[in-house]
Amino acid sequence: MHSNDLPVAQIARLLGVAEEDLRALIAARGGSDGDPTLVALTVAEAARRIGISRTKLYEYVSSGQIPSVKIGSLRRIPAEALAAFVARQGGDASGFTTAA
Repeated sequence: MHSNDLPVAQIARLLGVAEEDLRALIAARGGSDGDPTLVALTVAEAARRIGISRTKLYEYVSSGQIPSVKIGSLRRIPAEALAAFVARQGGDASGFTTAA
């Protein structure tokens, strides 16, 4: 079991899709946007990773629900903060929107 298996399973459950379908989509995307080794993501990368719009992610950051850090003038979202946020959501997917 990879260290990122649980978040993908939780995300799939919250989005109401089969985990294997979500993993196939992630694999098909390829490229650096889906790099699981990144520890700090841009807002756009973080939003894509959990399947919400950038605007919604900014709302979560502004409200403190998803922590972020400033590195120079850049805003970054720690990857583990996304996993913790998804875990806190439990089985309720009502707070998620589709990516714009």
